[in-house]
Amino acid sequence: MKFFDKLIDRIHEVDSLLCIGIDPRLEDIKNKSAKSLEDYCLQLIETTMAYAASYKPNIAFFEAFGWEGIKVLYKIREFIPDQIPILLDAKRGDISSTANSYAIAYFDELGVDAITINPYLGRDAIQPFANREDKGVFLLCKTSNPGSSDMQDLMVINNTGRRDVLYERVGFLAQELNINENIGLVIGATQIGALQMMRELLPEMWFLTPGVGAQGGSVEKTITAAIRKDGLGILIPISRGISQSSEPAQSAKYYRDLINTTINESGEKNNLLDRPKVLNRLKKRIAIGLFDTGCIKFGKYKLKSGDLSPIYIDLRRLTSFPDKLYEVASAYIGILKKMEFDHLVGIPYAGLPIATAIGLQGNWSVIYPRKESKDYGTKATLEGVFKRGDRVVMIDDLITTGESKNEVIIKLKNEGLRVDRVVVLVDRRKSKDIKKGNAEYSISSVLNIWEVLKIFEDAGIVSDEQLEVVRKYLNS
Repeated sequence: MKFFDKLIDRIHEVDSLLCIGIDPRLEDIKNKSAKSLEDYCLQLIETTMAYAASYKPNIAFFEAFGWEGIKVLYKIREFIPDQIPILLDAKRGDISSTANSYAIAYFDELGVDAITINPYLGRDAIQPFANREDKGVFLLCKTSNPGSSDMQDLMVINNTGRRDVLYERVGFLAQELNINENIGLVIGATQIGALQMMRELLPEMWFLTPGVGAQGGSVEKTITAAIRKDGLGILIPISRGISQSSEPAQSAKYYRDLINTTINESGEKNNLLDRPKVLNRLKKRIAIGLFDTGCIKFGKYKLKSGDLSPIYIDLRRLTSFPDKLYEVASAYIGILKKMEFDHLVGIPYAGLPIATAIGLQGNWSVIYPRKESKDYGTKATLEGVFKRGDRVVMIDDLITTGESKNEVIIKLKNEGLRVDRVVVLVDRRKSKDIKKGNAEYSISSVLNIWEVLKIFEDAGIVSDEQLEVVRKYLNS
C-alpha cells in the first residue's frame, strides 16, 4: 500500500488530520535515562492513539540519548500499530549513494512509513527516497522558523530565464519527481502566504504544516490557506502543545476537534471549498517590491490632477532596481502575449524604461513620442522605425485619470498609427473613474490599486488606519 493511501485510511478511521509529534526534550525526561525516555514516549502514544492520524518522532531528540535513544526509537516503531503511519522527522539529504543508505536505514531497518528530507542537493538526493513507491517523502520547502527567509526566499533564475522564489522551485521539483505520488512538502503553519501560494501552484500535493501552537501558527489560518477541496491534503503536526500538557489525551482530542470544526465551518461559509483564487505570485512580489523600494508611499501628496492623495506611486524609481524592473517587464509580457500589435509605445518618462525592458525580454519593437518636437535634424515627434497603418500598444507606468494618454494618442494618430490599447503597471483610478471608463482606448493593468492594498494588508506592512484612509479616498 502506498503511504498516502495508508494515511488516508487512518484519517478516515479516526476522523483526524492531527499528526502528533514525539519530541522528547532532555528536560522532560526524569533521570535522563533511556528507560524514562521509553516510558515517556510509550505513554504519550498510548494515551493519544485514538486521535492521531500519524506520529512524527524527531530523530534528533533520540540521538541526544546516544545509542540507547536509538533503541527507544525502534521500540516506538514496534509499539505503534501498523495501521498508524510513522513519519520520521530526520531532514536528511546527501549525494545519491549516501541518500540510498539513509533510505535503507530508515525505511528498511527502522521501518518507518515516511521521512522528511532536505532537497538542497537536488534530485539525486531525493530520488533514492522517492523511488520507494510504498514510502512517503516530505521535502523541506518553506519552514516555520524565523530564519527560513535567509535562504528559502531567495530569487532564483532557471535556464529559460524564469524567476522563482527558491521555495517555489522546491515545489516545482517535487511535482516533477512525484511519479509515484508519494511526495509532499513541509510548509510551516507560520508561513500563511507561502501556504496559500503553494496550494494555488500545487492543488493536489500533500503539505506537512508544523508550527501550530508553541511557534505561533494558527489552525484556522492554516486550514483556510492550504486544505484541498476534498478536505484532505494537509497534515498538522503538534508536539509540545500535546506532550507538555498535563492531560495529553485531552489536548490531542482538543486539537483533533478544533481541526475538524474549522474544516466544517469553513466549508459552510464557502470560504474554504470555494475560496477565491490567491493573487498571482508575481503580482504579490511586484507589489511588495514597489513598497520596499519606495515606489509606493503613504502620506499627503498633490497629484498632477490637483487632487490631494494619501498614497503616492513613483515608478520612475524602478530604473534604480534592475531586478524589480525585470519582474515588472515579465508581468507586462503575460498581458501583451494575448494582444496583436506591431510596436510598443513607451510613454515618457516613466513608461519609456519599462517599455524598453519589455521589448528586450519579449523581442518587440519599441517606439516613443518626444515630449517636444526637435527643431533640427529630422524634426521627428516620434522616434523609432515604423510605418503608417502599424498597430501599437501604449506602455505607461500607471493611470490616474487617463487624460495624459489622450495627448499621446493624438501624436500617434497624426503619424498614421492605429492605437486602441494601453497597458500600465498600476491602475490607480478612483471607483468613479473606473465606472466611467474611457472611450478612446481599452485599459489593461498588471495590478489595480485595490489589489495592491489587499496585498499590503495581507503582508501586514501597512497599518489598518492608513489602508482605511486610502480606501475612503478611492471611493470618494
